[in-house]
Amino acid sequence: QVHLVESGGGLVQAGGSLRLSCAASGPISEINAASWYLQAPGNVEREFVAAITNNGSVDYVPSVKGRFAISRDHAKNTVTLHMHNLKPEDTGVYYCKLSVTPMGVPQSFDYWGRGTLVTVSS
Repeated sequence: QVHLVESGGGLVQAGGSLRLSCAASGPISEINAASWYLQAPGNVEREFVAAITNNGSVDYVPSVKGRFAISRDHAKNTVTLHMHNLKPEDTGVYYCKLSVTPMGVPQSFDYWGRGTLVTVSS
């Protein structure tokens, strides 16, 4: 079974930085794409924040462009979200989503982590 574990959340003052990590383990053949989503306080839905494809193409929601950077380590099956110049509106639970092809399976599946809380104080 593929498992995702996020880490790196915490409390930070506005203008500060955090680094979120998402580590995948289990019978993984390939991680096809990775993305981060934010569930802000009081919101039910998770909103797209950033994504990176297998060939390194990246995409960001406009509100984080120039402040956040997503990267991945293929060898370690990890995805990192570098967050800089944080703002109070960045507060919420950040979830990692990976599109994974498990070993021995001819298709990919989306897996979600349990989330990590980021709180930005003003």
